[in-house]
Amino acid sequence: MPVFPADVFTEPTDVDPDTLANLGPLRRLAGVWQAPRGVDLNPKADGPERREFIERADFQPIDPQANGPQLFYGLRYHIHITTAEENTTFHDQVGYWLWEPATGLVLQTVAIPRGQVAIASGQSTPDADTILVRAERGQTTYGICSTTFLEYAFRTDSYQIAITFHPDGSWSYVTETTLTVRGRPEPFNHRDENRLVRVGNAMPNPLQNIIATQKAAP
Repeated sequence: MPVFPADVFTEPTDVDPDTLANLGPLRRLAGVWQAPRGVDLNPKADGPERREFIERADFQPIDPQANGPQLFYGLRYHIHITTAEENTTFHDQVGYWLWEPATGLVLQTVAIPRGQVAIASGQSTPDADTILVRAERGQTTYGICSTTFLEYAFRTDSYQIAITFHPDGSWSYVTETTLTVRGRPEPFNHRDENRLVRVGNAMPNPLQNIIATQKAAP
């Protein structure tokens, strides 16, 4: 269990407003990314289906966030996925990646428009080349919450994502989601993987942008 201070109200006063300079291992996610050939393995009535997909991901810095003495730096993200066969949404996802410099805690919040949210956690270091976060159903801290239908038909028991940063500036991920599919005797490992390359830079977070504008004013 983490050790928390007795004073849970007082916020830190020495907060650096420049989020991009304080993202730790998340700094290499900042920006806009694309990939033409991701791979999805998902459950269907006739057995597992393998699909290739086209992915675009946008990670933009947010202002520093405090829970009393707890301080996070983070990125707001939006992932949009289509397929070559259909120019419609195959997957859409929004959320935040958060870094707590004081403890090395990394969080990912996930929200998808099929009635499911999750908070996944892990530990990392500022210069790590890999990040791993995980969430489990039934947990009240880093858990998974779904609609009644998803609980009935495609229950999500666990979720994890492993990210690897590469020397050429690209990064790749593997997500593994354990599903209990109604009528199937064994859990199904829903797996996605891709490698993305940068197509755009991140903008400064709003507070940092305001400060920079004020400094530049005559």
